[in-house]
Amino acid sequence: MFVQELAPLAGSLGLSALLAALPLATVLVLLGVVRMKAHQAGLIGLAVALIVAVTIFGMPIGQAISSGFQGAAFGLFPIMWIVVNALWIYRITVRTGHFDVLRRSFGRISDDPRIQALIIAFCFGALMEALAGFGAPVAISSVMLVALGFTPVRAAVVALVANTAPVAFGAMGTPVVTLAQVTGLPLDIVSSIVGRQTPILALFVPLLLVFIVDGRRGLRETWVPALVCGAAFGVVQFAAANYVSAQLADIGAALAGAAALVALPAARKPAREEVRTAVLTGVATETLDRPEDRGEVVRAYLPYALIIVIFSIGQLPPVKRLLDAATWKFDWPALSVANAAGKPVSGNTFSVPFLSTGGTLVLIAGVLTAVFLRVRARDAVREWGGTVHELRFAILTVTSVLALAYVMNLSGQATTIGYFIAGAGAGLAFLSPVLGWFGVAVSGSDTSANALFGALQVTAAHQAGLPPELLAAANSSGGVLGKMISPQNLSIACAAAMLPGEEGTLLRKVLPWSVGLLLVMCLIVVAQASFLSGMLP
Repeated sequence: MFVQELAPLAGSLGLSALLAALPLATVLVLLGVVRMKAHQAGLIGLAVALIVAVTIFGMPIGQAISSGFQGAAFGLFPIMWIVVNALWIYRITVRTGHFDVLRRSFGRISDDPRIQALIIAFCFGALMEALAGFGAPVAISSVMLVALGFTPVRAAVVALVANTAPVAFGAMGTPVVTLAQVTGLPLDIVSSIVGRQTPILALFVPLLLVFIVDGRRGLRETWVPALVCGAAFGVVQFAAANYVSAQLADIGAALAGAAALVALPAARKPAREEVRTAVLTGVATETLDRPEDRGEVVRAYLPYALIIVIFSIGQLPPVKRLLDAATWKFDWPALSVANAAGKPVSGNTFSVPFLSTGGTLVLIAGVLTAVFLRVRARDAVREWGGTVHELRFAILTVTSVLALAYVMNLSGQATTIGYFIAGAGAGLAFLSPVLGWFGVAVSGSDTSANALFGALQVTAAHQAGLPPELLAAANSSGGVLGKMISPQNLSIACAAAMLPGEEGTLLRKVLPWSVGLLLVMCLIVVAQASFLSGMLP
């Protein structure tokens, strides 16, 4: 059995953490500075992670390689499984013309591209995050914004930045549920505190989106709809997380944000031509005036209604137990790892949830969509194959980055970095969200970051005399801000917006927003740990 060592380099935690961060730093530099393609940067980062794991952390070569294969397998299933099937549904709707109907329907709510960004990227994207997560909201929102006339880069940036506030409660509350499991804290307490942090972000993100779309003019002219949308989203997310259910927090918040925009007269004002000319690429808009058959409109919304219904049914206890029964759990070959305390880590085993994973539920929705939209089975299968081909480089990127993450996790590199940050003592309240941010930047998943650092946050909180529930929640809330810079999410955005090899461009554009919002979250946690402790349940 390989036992992880916290400070393998000369007994120094600081030096060990510095080298442990080298693989992630390599990927970010290759993407942001060298402007290398993401799948190439991911493979090089993986190679660096393997070298550090073997030469510095003493992990046997066979186990290091095996851990990389496990990460790649997780990248394929369930992460890319859900992305492929979500984009497959989109391709079916494009093939039948119903995506254009949906686009025109959104366009009729408002022809102002700044409001459209809020409706699609923030509200509709949040609904997709609530139901599916794992990159699907970024992929679908990017595609829809490009179809409305946004430049591909602007569409991808808007989709990435918008995918923040809902992430902690995404995929039917999976991140906070995982956090409660790994920390042993009550789910209702963890959910309540996260629900008193991310709703504050929800006030800022819509304002930020209209600024990204149209600069100061956008902020000056549409700050009221943006603020109303964010407030409605935040209030409902807070209420659901604290008093209803973590699993339903994002569904209610997304619908509330969209309803607030639809009901607000200021959001329905026609946009001036100079605004549309400055923001959009000149895609024809006269089709927005074309009358739609009511049945066609219903069919355009049908795929997403099916997703909501199927995921809701899947959460019913009897159905969930039935779906969970079809899970294959086994010991991963050639892998036997214990943490620094000598306790075997959970990564020694691997689970394949054939039916309960979001990708399978989306696949079921896709099959039903093909039936209701009268798509022949041969054409549906051809579209699925076309989706896989279209995402081939994104698949390679995600698998290489997840392989990197698993090598870092199982060799002890990520834990060493975590303990180094956790040693900040009184400054831990400020750095606690940074740890979650780092975890999501590496893995692309708030769930994974919570599984990795949740228990560590609780231990560090006890040592520093801080509320363990607060720091555990801060791990998840800070983590949501790392998602927009994670290589796998950048790759998904590029694939959806037809920006092959432009991950570095997107990274440079979203990194300042990621760091800025992270600073806001750090200050929120510091305030809740001191003079605003009354905010905690």
